[in-house]
Amino acid sequence: MTKINIISRENIKPSSPTPQHLKTFNLSVLHQLIPAPYAPIIFFYPNYDNATELQIIEHQEHLKISLSQTLTHFYPLAGTIKDDLSIDCDDAGARYATIRVDTSLTEFLKHLDLGLINRLLPCDPTFDGSGGGTRVTNVQVNVFECGGIAISLCISHKILDGTALATFVKCWASLHQENARLVPDLTARFLPATDSRLRDSSMAMWASLIKFGKCSTGRFVFDRIAITKLKAEAGRNGVQQPTRVEVVSALLWKCVMAASKETHGFNKPSLLGHSVNLRRRSGTVLSENSIGNLVWLASAESGTMADIKFHDLVNQVKGSILKINSEFVTKLQGDNGPQVMEESLKLMKDCGTNGSLDYIGITSWCKMGFYEVDFGRGKPLWVCGHVSHGSPVFTDFVVLMDTRDGDGIEAWVNLDEHKMHILRHDPELLAFASLDPSPLQICEVDN
Repeated sequence: MTKINIISRENIKPSSPTPQHLKTFNLSVLHQLIPAPYAPIIFFYPNYDNATELQIIEHQEHLKISLSQTLTHFYPLAGTIKDDLSIDCDDAGARYATIRVDTSLTEFLKHLDLGLINRLLPCDPTFDGSGGGTRVTNVQVNVFECGGIAISLCISHKILDGTALATFVKCWASLHQENARLVPDLTARFLPATDSRLRDSSMAMWASLIKFGKCSTGRFVFDRIAITKLKAEAGRNGVQQPTRVEVVSALLWKCVMAASKETHGFNKPSLLGHSVNLRRRSGTVLSENSIGNLVWLASAESGTMADIKFHDLVNQVKGSILKINSEFVTKLQGDNGPQVMEESLKLMKDCGTNGSLDYIGITSWCKMGFYEVDFGRGKPLWVCGHVSHGSPVFTDFVVLMDTRDGDGIEAWVNLDEHKMHILRHDPELLAFASLDPSPLQICEVDN
């Protein structure tokens, strides 16, 4: 059994103190939309250059220095969660752990155990220990016997979504290599979280969608050939220029619905909530480096038809995402923003009331450049995110990640154990996706 031993724990404080007038960072209502407590991610780096023990130690010390410099520019991330409304930018710093893993990185990835993934994270990515009084940023550097490392982060989802997380790690990596840094934009503001109606609506919506049971996580990897086939199938049936995220989302939605039917014995209506990055749909209002949870849920609903067509679901996904456009973002920021948000949240709440409908949430971390993050030891061999394996089920939830070549998609699917068992044996899904392949196999295919 792989042993993981703690070498050290410390706090990494920002290199310069946060000015007094910035000591409180007020959250917006959009920060209440995503119920996940953390945005976890792990970057795996082999010992490409056969670094010596001394060089590895020097690299680790430099990581701390560059992290300290980065936290100065992302000052809320060096703070403490005060409550659901604000972050205390008290310069407490990031919790930082160094860990020794008693196996080689190659062996770890060759015989990947999802149960071990979360042990490489600096904290348990569940709701335990993620409330008021806890640190915003948690980092862990895992050093393998071969000199390979895995750099992992759990940063509070109250302040970061996937795009903002990418901005942070890219800035950290660029400062580590003493390159020109990315400049974060911390000025993006929507409605304040003190709007109690919207906070209550958000809480009521998620309460209506909660599931009970034990979660199982499965990795389904779609290579470029499989995605090309899915796009072609959708295109033959009238879908205009389907994207890889749209076709993979639609197929997963279809197969999860089939698993639900087998579980319950009948077709239940299904609601898909797809996270949409508002930055890319705001015109010039929001920059790509805007920090925050700047996402909204595009919702698509499927009825109880016995024969649900793949291309129809692709159209549903595409249509729901297209509705989240620059006009919609303008409305969110306008005088009628509260009404627009409340109506959208109420629609999803009503759909989930009394358990009459299945809900699946999908978020895409594709095209965020995570495989470009280089801390001076080359680009990562593999990047992975959220693993809910063994945790209580919140909702059926999927995270889409790029494969290393940028053309494929690695889908991390989190369902209750019974539905996951069905999904793992679904011939329609397995005709396009590989189930839980070693990351080393994926890299061989990419190369």
